[in-house]
Amino acid sequence: MILRAGLVQLRSGRDMARNLADAAGLIRQAAGQGAALVATPEMTNILEPDRPRLRGLAKLQSEDGSVACYSALAAELGIWLSIGSLALMGDGGTLINRSLLFDPAGRLRAHYDKIHLFDVDLPTGESLRESHAYAGGSRAVVLDAAGCRLGLTICYDVRFPGLYRQLAQAGAEVIAVPSAFTVPTGEAHWHVLLRARAIETGSFILAAAQAGRHESGRETYGHSLAVAPWGEVLAEAGQDPCAVVVDLDLAQVTAARRRIPALAHDRPFSLENLKR
Repeated sequence: MILRAGLVQLRSGRDMARNLADAAGLIRQAAGQGAALVATPEMTNILEPDRPRLRGLAKLQSEDGSVACYSALAAELGIWLSIGSLALMGDGGTLINRSLLFDPAGRLRAHYDKIHLFDVDLPTGESLRESHAYAGGSRAVVLDAAGCRLGLTICYDVRFPGLYRQLAQAGAEVIAVPSAFTVPTGEAHWHVLLRARAIETGSFILAAAQAGRHESGRETYGHSLAVAPWGEVLAEAGQDPCAVVVDLDLAQVTAARRRIPALAHDRPFSLENLKR
């Protein structure tokens, strides 16, 4: 089976309504090119470093207007729509970084809350503390969607291969990695990490990304990627907002896993931690 997928690359700002309009336009563009599954990046609804302002803007999922708009858009276009993530308010009053998947009837079929939160002091002087604002998830998600088994992850998750291995062992053939990578880490690690996750799992990787200089002054790396199970880069965006469409031959998943059947070769072991 051939799955035509679309990657929407954004430059989300601080205005949620404008971000929604920008994303919707590029989703329509990808669907117009025949994409049956369209994926957007992390923080599709807003990229806002001012945490108090973000808390004032974030809504519960049931009250967030963009959720209803994306549901209606998926139904209108007849596509599977993976909203990479939205900044939403959780039930406990803490922000959540949540991915939402809508089916071609506009029904919400799954959600995934980012498990691994990015806390770091960068050489550029930028300090990121996701755990100070967001509650981390604790549940991995894989489901049938668009004729494949689809696994959901978000950005920093890509540095934790155990998550991807479990998704693949649960049958995931395509794994979404919506992201907002910084430029220094993107230049050093983006392609390597995504290709490694594809090769290790024998899965297609769809990584829609934020790109360019945002209103807040933050810069993100862009280069949205589609990677094949054998590690080849099938499609790559640049550093500007755009929609990229790519055909995924799902038979390649079976072929790659037969050639390197590592997913079936786990063995128990103990760790001997020798002292110096």
